Amino acid sequence: QVQLIESGGGLVQAGGSLRLSCAASGRTVNRYTLAWFRQGPGNERQFVGAINRSGSSTAYGDSVKGRFTISRDNAKNTVDLQMNSLKPEDTAVYYCAASLYGDSTVGTYNFWGQGTQVTVSS
Repeated sequence: QVQLIESGGGLVQAGGSLRLSCAASGRTVNRYTLAWFRQGPGNERQFVGAINRSGSSTAYGDSVKGRFTISRDNAKNTVDLQMNSLKPEDTAVYYCAASLYGDSTVGTYNFWGQGTQVTVSS
């Protein structure tokens, strides 16, 4: 079992930055791929980014490439999402997820946090 708790959401103006953090607990968290997804009002849950177990490889959704950066600290069992050049369309609940074999699809992740709200005003 892996427990995930997100923090760092809030209200920010367009063009601003925000950093989300996810604290993971449980056995052998460093064996898991960690990812961020988001879900806006009326939308399906969307892939934002993922990082492999060692932190050596990352992947991003097309809508956030070049603006968002995912990183992890296996000593602290955390995964962060640095969000720059935020746009109103980035407004969503952001979820942290973990999986032994996760990719960019929701169904490959079996552990989820409760989510943190990010609102970008125009």
